[in-house]
Amino acid sequence: MSESAKLSFKGQDYEFPVITGTENESAIDIAKLRASSGLITLDPGYKNTGATKSAITFLDGEEGILRYRGYRIEDLAEKSTFLEVSYLLIYGELPTQAQYESFSKEITHHTLVHEDIKKILEGFPSNAHPMGVLSSMICALTAFYPDSLNPNRTEEEVNLSIIRLIAKMPTFAAWAYKNEMGHPVNYPDNALDYCSNFLKMMFALPAEKYDVDPVVASALDKLLILHADHEQNCSTSTVRIVGSSQASIYASISAGINALWGPLHGGANQSVIEMLEAIKADGGDAKKYLDKAKDKNDPFRLMGFGHRVYKNFDPRAKIIKKAADDVLEKLGVNDPVLDIAKELEQAALNDQYFIDRQLYPNVDFYSGIIYRALGIPTDMFTVMFALGRLPGWIAQWKEMRENGEPIGRPRQVYTGENERDYVSMNKR
Repeated sequence: MSESAKLSFKGQDYEFPVITGTENESAIDIAKLRASSGLITLDPGYKNTGATKSAITFLDGEEGILRYRGYRIEDLAEKSTFLEVSYLLIYGELPTQAQYESFSKEITHHTLVHEDIKKILEGFPSNAHPMGVLSSMICALTAFYPDSLNPNRTEEEVNLSIIRLIAKMPTFAAWAYKNEMGHPVNYPDNALDYCSNFLKMMFALPAEKYDVDPVVASALDKLLILHADHEQNCSTSTVRIVGSSQASIYASISAGINALWGPLHGGANQSVIEMLEAIKADGGDAKKYLDKAKDKNDPFRLMGFGHRVYKNFDPRAKIIKKAADDVLEKLGVNDPVLDIAKELEQAALNDQYFIDRQLYPNVDFYSGIIYRALGIPTDMFTVMFALGRLPGWIAQWKEMRENGEPIGRPRQVYTGENERDYVSMNKR
């Protein structure tokens, strides 16, 4: 017998079914609440609202669990690749050897972008934020592939759009960086793997030979895996709600990029570096700032420690810590800002104050360190985040479309003026 929940209001009882997921999470199905009682729920920020049923990602913040399609993030980061994880998220299963080779080959075939997109890029000043450049170029794909605007496209046509997105995103991301640096753009090198190709497009210069460091490429691949999906966050729910209007996949992903751009969402690793630079500018005394973080009367907060979802530890942080250590050791970077980061890390891992409050370094802390070590500007950090999150956004858009979900349309509780008579201007 299925469970239900009862609501009493003005002497009348209403009963609503309780839905239980495969990980025993339960939710009250209030789809008929307004029709039966005239009531709606008020949940600012949707912190307690399930907007959909999804089979893509399971996240348990209290236990520090993150799984893609049932697979532990720890196993995927250790044994898989970003493209394999992308296939898993989008299509639901790990690919066979033949499926993976076909998927990789198709992506490689579509890395090149239309030359006219360079004209769009050239229209941006060099001080344009790379996230604005990236979202614009992604949205522009609707002009180059107008068939994507048809909401009744076949599965084969949708898959082609998906392949194009995954293939062209590194090119767009690298070009956004080159625009900021005032450098000529690089074209894809299809002899390289996904991450190595991206690194070459980012850092190769016409006057110098560029060889991709395998340690750096491996660290980047892990970072992209760790960022690939994270359940119904701000940008993911944006992709789904825009897509629910039957907007094209390119427009929906562009909207997700813009949502990620906000400093409260995708800017956390940028905030880490900005904090470290501020500590350096103040003399570089890490202990002083650790003491400030412990002082409840001091407004200072350590960026990159703890997580609003993970109440225990961020499982992604344990994985990327090693990659960060490997990159720093391999590159031999001499950077006082990163020295401060290591000092803060060790203190937080060993100081009882931080241990008791479970304020461990999170994935944003370590990703910021890696990007800093690679010489990536802080305003490019969110672009790197978007590059990793792309397959999750695609998977969520695809699931929403296949489930035939209705257009998103939140309600509100009106708190404005009651009905008023119009007053002509000469009497105001």
